[in-house]
Amino acid sequence: MGSKTPPSGASLLSSFAILFLMEKRARWYDLLLVNLFWLGLNIRNNAVGTIFTPYLLAAFVSEDVRNTSLGIIRTAGLIIAMLVQPAMGLLSDRSTSRFGRRRPFIFVGVLLDLLFLAMIAYAWDFWALLVATLLIQFSANVSHGAVQGLIPDLIPEKQRGVASGIKGVMELLPLILVALTIANLVGAGRFRLAVLATGLALLVIMLITVLLVKEEPLRQKPDLPLAPTLLRVLGMLAGIIAGAAAGLLAGGIIGGAAWLVTSPLGGSSLARAVGIGLGGAVAMIVAVGAGVWAGTAATLSWKTALQNRPFVWWVVNRLFFFSAITSIQAFAPFFLMYTFGISREEAARMTGQLVAAVGVATMITALPGGWLGDRFGHRRMTAWSGVTAVIGTILILVIIWKPETWLVYTAGVVLGLAVGSFTASNWALGTNLVPQEEAGRYLGVSNLAGAGAGMVGSGIGGPVADLLNGYAPGVGYFALFAAYAVLFALSVVTLRWVRR
Repeated sequence: MGSKTPPSGASLLSSFAILFLMEKRARWYDLLLVNLFWLGLNIRNNAVGTIFTPYLLAAFVSEDVRNTSLGIIRTAGLIIAMLVQPAMGLLSDRSTSRFGRRRPFIFVGVLLDLLFLAMIAYAWDFWALLVATLLIQFSANVSHGAVQGLIPDLIPEKQRGVASGIKGVMELLPLILVALTIANLVGAGRFRLAVLATGLALLVIMLITVLLVKEEPLRQKPDLPLAPTLLRVLGMLAGIIAGAAAGLLAGGIIGGAAWLVTSPLGGSSLARAVGIGLGGAVAMIVAVGAGVWAGTAATLSWKTALQNRPFVWWVVNRLFFFSAITSIQAFAPFFLMYTFGISREEAARMTGQLVAAVGVATMITALPGGWLGDRFGHRRMTAWSGVTAVIGTILILVIIWKPETWLVYTAGVVLGLAVGSFTASNWALGTNLVPQEEAGRYLGVSNLAGAGAGMVGSGIGGPVADLLNGYAPGVGYFALFAAYAVLFALSVVTLRWVRR
């Protein structure tokens, strides 16, 4: 038997160096820097989606098609986001640029953002706004797809919980910042200055990120084929489209039946309104359920979906909740214009204040939400969130008949408390349902909830609101928000099947 050669001094030093690198911790400012771009990204998203787009639509289209127009823009934009974001994430994974994997995509994405923000600032009609919005959805997701990789790339695993917490704060702060600055500028009639402020904030934050975040370039391009990822995304998109088709079919059948039953009792005009309202609600409900099951089957296979029913119902739960909450935020400016009889400038200012109230309340429950979920159960806290959201939506329904400013902000606070609790507890609930060795593959399906939310809630809800407002002013908003209350309630009901 040969004797073992004792380790040399050089190999010992090398081992110590490896151990040091393995134990190396990110400094506090590193944790802030890798998350800073989330602040700029969400300033842009909130400004464009919540303030600029409704403000311009109020000038470009007539009141009887405003909600439909917004639904078209949101649906088309989300389809682009759903396709571009994962593709850019994967391309950045493969990048061997000497400037790093993520920063070049962030740099290029923001430069394109600035160009397309200028197009929004000078849009002259609906079609110009639609083109500009779709282009900025593309550019925004160039940077969005890449920035998601900074935490896994640069932050040690033991500190990723803290880093994710900072990311959450960076995503919520823009709700308040946009309200205090951009929404007030639009409210004062200085729209183009508000767009300029958005672009400058995004540019400064991008430059800080690109100049101060340190990335090590890849020496060799990894073997990560694009095709499987894009096929999964196309599968999810096909699932959402199939769900929407199933929803419209079911809504048409139920709505038609309601029209036939109601027509002899209240006349054709009332019967038509009942059919549209009930059919629209049914269309949203079926679109969520069918879309998630079809998308999961297309992405993971029917067999896998059936074997993991609790996981699929968890995605259904998320899509019910997000379809309602994101659409309430989207339609808020038009709702406020109708309810209070205010101008589009005043609606922009008031929407900003409402969103700020939601943001503050969200932070109140988001920060301790994880701890509360660990203590009382994530499933129970998710259910509490849904019930609270129902209460907040009922308050919105009251506003239609009793327009009081304090009710608006109270409803916003209640909804914010629900959102904060939901985001903190629901994700933890889902991570406990998936096979740990395939967590990324399974949790990627949860994008159905993010992308599908706007398509279902706004794409179907917008035309329903306009058609019913044509029957009687305000009826469309009442039916729309009542449907969202039902979606929140169903998010609670579906938890019955979300069990480990």
